[in-house]
Amino acid sequence: MRMTTRHPWPAVAVPLLCLATPVAASAQDIFASTQSATLPTAAPSSAGDFQFEISHRFGHLSDGAGDLWGLDGFVLNRLGLAYSPHDQLTVGVLRSNSADNLEFNARFAGLALDAPTGPLEFAAQAGVAWNLQVEKDDHGGHQHVILLDRNAGNGNTGDAAEENEMQAYAQVIANAMVGDRLAFGVVPTLLWNPRIQSHDPETTVSVGVNGQLYLDGMWSLFGEWIFSQAREDQEYDSGSFGAEIRTRGHFFKLLVTNQHQMNPAQTLAGAAEDFFDPGSWRLGFNIQRRLRF
Repeated sequence: MRMTTRHPWPAVAVPLLCLATPVAASAQDIFASTQSATLPTAAPSSAGDFQFEISHRFGHLSDGAGDLWGLDGFVLNRLGLAYSPHDQLTVGVLRSNSADNLEFNARFAGLALDAPTGPLEFAAQAGVAWNLQVEKDDHGGHQHVILLDRNAGNGNTGDAAEENEMQAYAQVIANAMVGDRLAFGVVPTLLWNPRIQSHDPETTVSVGVNGQLYLDGMWSLFGEWIFSQAREDQEYDSGSFGAEIRTRGHFFKLLVTNQHQMNPAQTLAGAAEDFFDPGSWRLGFNIQRRLRF
């Protein structure tokens, strides 16, 4: 599915108005973690909480036993640190070695209500990112960094990418619980400058959906999909599925995905490989640790 929206602002403005409406409610937490594979959730935080994250994406599963199913060789990393100065506000920084993407973000959460179909939670998040190193470096064919503009002509790092290293996004997060075990989320997003190799930055809309089935207090299964517009080197939607293990203060996610990147401005723009081709699948994991001092 490819989405084309000429006037994207209503898709974001209407849920924001809902967020601004005071509603007294405190439904149960729908998602235990503040993120799915890459999409954020509306799970609230407590004032004084720190959240530390480390995530990896590996090579292709199809590389087989000779490459330990993608676990050998170069690995993409993401480090994140977030702090909640208030129960409803969290500020954070993310750093990925994919194009040296550095992001600062803020999330407002804590609005919840009980609907006839079950509890609902809402949040909003915005971020700004800089891609500090845009080079072609396939690291043994794993396509771990954004590819260069094929039309650049000279084959080097490209002036357009250097001039357009900044990206930004704003998104609304809506979560719902069905029964006691099945959680759903939808994340419409307004993204500026999705393809940094382009000479003319554009503003586009993507929509992420995610779900999680809680098997017990420790184990759950999850999946997410990001509907995005097709563009060069980002022709496909991003998809992920996997299992989450929850322990005291930790969330460990083991997943399979066609998206080798992790920071929001990168994953929301689309993927270079087709999820429906199993040859594009990669192993990955996310670890989140909640701390309070």
